[in-house]
Amino acid sequence: MANDTPNSVAATAIPSSRRKPLLIGLAALMAASAAGYGAWYTGVGRYRVGTDNAYVQGNVVQVTPQQAGTVLAIYADDTNYVRAGQALVKLDPADAKLALDQAEAQLAQTVREVRTTYANNATLSANIATRQAELVRAQSDAARAQSDLARRQPLLATGAVSKEELHHSTSALEEAHARQAAAQAALAAAREQLASNQSLTEGTPVEGNPRVQRAAVAVREAWLALKRTEIPAPLGGQVARRSVQVGQRVSPGAPLLAIVPLEQVWVDANFKESQLRDLRIGQPVTLRADLYGGRVEYHGRVAGLGAGTGAAFSLLPAQNATGNWIKVVQRVPVRVELDAAELAQHPLRVGLSMDVQVDVHDQSGPALAAIPPSRAVAQTPVFDADNAQADAAVNAIVSANLGRKAVVARLPETSEVAAGNAPVRLAAYR
Repeated sequence: MANDTPNSVAATAIPSSRRKPLLIGLAALMAASAAGYGAWYTGVGRYRVGTDNAYVQGNVVQVTPQQAGTVLAIYADDTNYVRAGQALVKLDPADAKLALDQAEAQLAQTVREVRTTYANNATLSANIATRQAELVRAQSDAARAQSDLARRQPLLATGAVSKEELHHSTSALEEAHARQAAAQAALAAAREQLASNQSLTEGTPVEGNPRVQRAAVAVREAWLALKRTEIPAPLGGQVARRSVQVGQRVSPGAPLLAIVPLEQVWVDANFKESQLRDLRIGQPVTLRADLYGGRVEYHGRVAGLGAGTGAAFSLLPAQNATGNWIKVVQRVPVRVELDAAELAQHPLRVGLSMDVQVDVHDQSGPALAAIPPSRAVAQTPVFDADNAQADAAVNAIVSANLGRKAVVARLPETSEVAAGNAPVRLAAYR
């Protein structure tokens, strides 16, 4: 048995005649691999900057009420998809309805009162004409009394006219002058009344009168308050973090739930400060998600580089001017926009991990954004119809109390706005 061990080792040893070619082949393979890697790094690798410290981000839109109320119904729950304009939460509308009824009644009364004020202009103008006629008549009576007195005065010396008759003529003249003065005063008062009434009406129609406008504002406020008892989705997306409950008393600004539009997500890639040297806006990016693995590849571009490191904007920023300072490599978030078609085909969720590779061949782009946005970063048309509907309601009330027909456009509902189908049909209000 002792002699078997040397013989077995000798049997398994590689002959010297074959060992040298194997070593040469191995060295050649390693040299080829090194040359291949060097060529790849020279042509491609050194223009790649990557990180796996990257996560999907998106807009988390908080849905909050604009007025206080008690929750009567909830129309969407977590994980549900909602369209823009779709009703999410309904509040008790009883108080808002009463306030709207009161505001509409006040507007109707104000329109009728102001309309009466405008109608008084014609009445006051006719009153001036009457006063002018009375003044002319009084002036004629005074002239006639003056003529009678002048004719009788010379006859007093001859005895043809008695003193009593002359006294009556003098009294008649004084009364005529008094009536003339009264007619002049009445005419002046009538003119002042017309001027005063015209100061309330001139330069504007009934609809534009300040009193009507003030009452119309109250109707708009009450209309919007009633409309806001039904809380719509400001945009389409997935519902998340629902906290509202039926019967709950909510106040303005309280978060009820959140909506995440997953078709608008992006990636925040946190690169080390040493990797930022060659990063530029507009460079192409290749991404992979842990959710799908290597079989799905996303393409995007660098949309912008952060204005500071994550530590600088943290709730408690690091105080590096201390004696126990330890250097920590900082990271800066880089925003990456994703291809919309690829995102629709393979949806992502907020917070998922991503592997990011940036091609830094092209460094012609800026390192920091220098041009302000030319359009809104985000907007919603859902609430636009509310103000227009309130104006239409005011127009209908004013027209009805002016005694004329008003033709106004039927305004699109929020569901029609969301679907992009907002017809305008004419409806008559009497």
